[in-house]
Amino acid sequence: MEKELMSFFEKFIRSPSIFLNKTTLLSNYIPHSIPHRTDQVQQLASILAPTLKLERPSNIFVYGKTGTGKTVTVNFVVKQITDLSVQRSIPIRVFYVNCRLKKVADTEYRLLTQLIQELGKSVPITGLPTDEVYKIFFDAVEGEKQSLIIILDEIDQLIKKAGDSILYNLTRINTELKNSRISMIGISNDITFINDIDPRIKSSLSEEEVIFPPYNALQLQQILSERAALAFRKEAVGEGLIEKCAAYAAREHGDARRAIDLLRIAAEVAERQGKSRIAVEDLDQAEEKMERDRVLDIVKAQPRQSQLTLYALLQLSRQRKDAIYTGDVYHLYKQLSASTDLRPLTQRRISDIISELDMLGIIAVRVISKGRYGKTREISVSISEEMQAKVQALLRQEMDIP
Repeated sequence: MEKELMSFFEKFIRSPSIFLNKTTLLSNYIPHSIPHRTDQVQQLASILAPTLKLERPSNIFVYGKTGTGKTVTVNFVVKQITDLSVQRSIPIRVFYVNCRLKKVADTEYRLLTQLIQELGKSVPITGLPTDEVYKIFFDAVEGEKQSLIIILDEIDQLIKKAGDSILYNLTRINTELKNSRISMIGISNDITFINDIDPRIKSSLSEEEVIFPPYNALQLQQILSERAALAFRKEAVGEGLIEKCAAYAAREHGDARRAIDLLRIAAEVAERQGKSRIAVEDLDQAEEKMERDRVLDIVKAQPRQSQLTLYALLQLSRQRKDAIYTGDVYHLYKQLSASTDLRPLTQRRISDIISELDMLGIIAVRVISKGRYGKTREISVSISEEMQAKVQALLRQEMDIP
């Protein structure tokens, strides 16, 4: 076994790679230009330009569906500002925070701790009153004359976890700062989340909005062609590959990130099989793999009540072979809620959640007539047993279920 493995690795090292520069296909890559986002680039640039004079620009909320170029465009504009600030010795600092990450931005305390550490100061992970942590943050910011741009990616997740008071507190600090200025850029897939913020806090934000529409198939083709030219050897891209990849992504509401990931995974599939050229069938295999990963992403993004409902449903599916009904799911859901911090919802609300899971394609709901006894809903699971096990493991981790 050891010799076979070493032989495999030696062969892999000797074989020419399909890739020229794989990093151009990764999510953190910032391209030299952003196709089909000229309007958004100009809007962001005009709003953020006062930073170069150490003036505080308006806060910005950036909206658009997943994969519409929000994060990459914001980072592109901010990079131009920071590059110029270095040339002109203008003290501008940028902090990027992914608010979906646990133990980084799931509480107000943790977010402040992260920002304080970025500023070169230390603070205990827990234990201090929040007011004191704000004071440490204020002193760290005010210690020198500077402009701070704080990018809060998936800001709606921060608000759901930590509440909206953090937005007010961060904007309030600006009124007390004398040497420094803070501006926020919030990025969100949910264009309606701002409606749930306290009107007084929303008023204090003084935000401007930048909207990102989905890409169409032709736009995706150009984006993929430009990335492929950077990422692969010239002869590595098979006929019709870019077009089909763009068509896949256009079907998924114009998701450029998904299209680029799909292209990268197709190349990895081809390379593992010893090919020097990516074919359409490699793209099909990559699509199948990403579909499996998509289910886990969808489940992870669900509210906790929906996650617990799905967990109860999957438990029932493993325990019995006959039909599952809403009443069965609700009975087990109530038992499970006792072992979590969740307050049980009504059966009517759980019925609504089951309908939502049906629309996501994770389960299938069939209405069955029982004659004079009325109608009932028969529930089945739409994902494979292998995926069910992965989803249950994910849910146990997310909800601390033993």
